[in-house]
Amino acid sequence: MADEDTIDVTPGKPGLRRRLQNLGDDYLPRGNWFRFAAVVGVLYAVLVIVVGFIWSIAPAPFDVREKAAELTPAGRSEVTGAVTTATLIGVVDTLLEKPGGFLYNDRMPPGLYLDNMPHWEYGVLLQSRDLGRAMREVLSRSQSQSREDPDLAIAEPRLNFQTDSWLLPPSESEYRKGLKHFQAYLDRLVSEEQRDARFYARADNLREWLSMVNARLGSLSQRLVASVGQRRLTTNLAGDAGALQATVTPGEVMVRTPWMEIDDVFYEARGSAWALIHFLRAAEIDFVEVLENKNARVSLQQIIRELEGTQAAVWSPFILNGTGFGLLANHSLVMASYLARANAAIIDLRNLLSQG
Repeated sequence: MADEDTIDVTPGKPGLRRRLQNLGDDYLPRGNWFRFAAVVGVLYAVLVIVVGFIWSIAPAPFDVREKAAELTPAGRSEVTGAVTTATLIGVVDTLLEKPGGFLYNDRMPPGLYLDNMPHWEYGVLLQSRDLGRAMREVLSRSQSQSREDPDLAIAEPRLNFQTDSWLLPPSESEYRKGLKHFQAYLDRLVSEEQRDARFYARADNLREWLSMVNARLGSLSQRLVASVGQRRLTTNLAGDAGALQATVTPGEVMVRTPWMEIDDVFYEARGSAWALIHFLRAAEIDFVEVLENKNARVSLQQIIRELEGTQAAVWSPFILNGTGFGLLANHSLVMASYLARANAAIIDLRNLLSQG
C-alpha cells in the first residue's frame, strides 16, 4: 500500500494538478518567496521615503500671543514675561511634537537616514538653550547677587542635555522634564496668589540676551560663507598689543566648510532663525515699554523682517554650492546674507538700548 502523502507524478495521471494545489504552501516554488520578499522590500522602501519626506517638512510658525493665552489662565497672558516664557515652551514643544517627533537621536529608519531635519532641530535647540540661560541668569534676577529661580535652575540644565542620547534616558524625556519646570515658572509668574517668580523687562537684560544671539548668528554666518572657502587673515589678537593666546596660528588661514556639511549648516541656520523669529516677536511684546522709550521698536521689527527671509521655500531638491558669481546658485551665501543683515541690525539695537 503506497503512503497517502506520496504523489504519483506519472505523466497523464488524472487529477495531478488538483492534488498538487491541495498540498498547500510547503510545495510552492522557491522563486515565489523571493518575489514576495522583493515586493515587501520595495513597499517598505517607498514607505520610508514617503514618511521621511513628510517628517522633513518644517512646522508652521505659531502666534506668540495665542500661545501665551493657551498656557496661562484667562486674562493673565498680559503679565510681563508671560509671552516670552510661553513662546519658549511653545518652540520646544513644537520641536518634540512635530511629525516624527525629535529626530536628532533616532536610531531607526526613516529618522536614521534623515539629515536636514535633525540639523534644523539642532538650530532651534541652540536658540532655545540661549534664551533659557538668559532667563535663568538675567531676566529673572534683579542683580548679580539675586537668588535664581528654583524652577529655572532645574529647567535650564535639562534643556542642555545631550542631543543624541536615545536610551537611558532619551533626550526627549529630559527636554520634557525641562518644559514642566518652565511651565511651573510660568504658572507662578502669572499667579495672583504666588508672587515669588520674577521677570525683569529692562534694557540691560534685553541687551544681555541679544549679545548671545549676536554671537550665535555671527558664528553661523561665518560657517555659511565658508561654503565656498576663503583665505582669511588672523585677527584674533587685533587691537591689543599685549594680548596672548594659547596656541600659535599662522597669519593667514584657509577656511572652508566640508562639502558633506554644507547642507547641515544651512538647515541649522534655518532652524535657528525659525526659533529666533518667535523669540523676538515675544520680546517685542514683553519689552514694549523699553523699546518705545528707546525708539527702538522699529529696529526690532526690521530684524524680524530680515530673519523671515530665511524661511522662504527652497525650490531646489539640493542645497547648491555654486561659486559666488558662478552659473549655479549658492544657497549658503544667500542664507548668510540674511543672517548678516539681521546680526548687524542686532548690533545697532544693542547700541540703542545702551544709550540713556
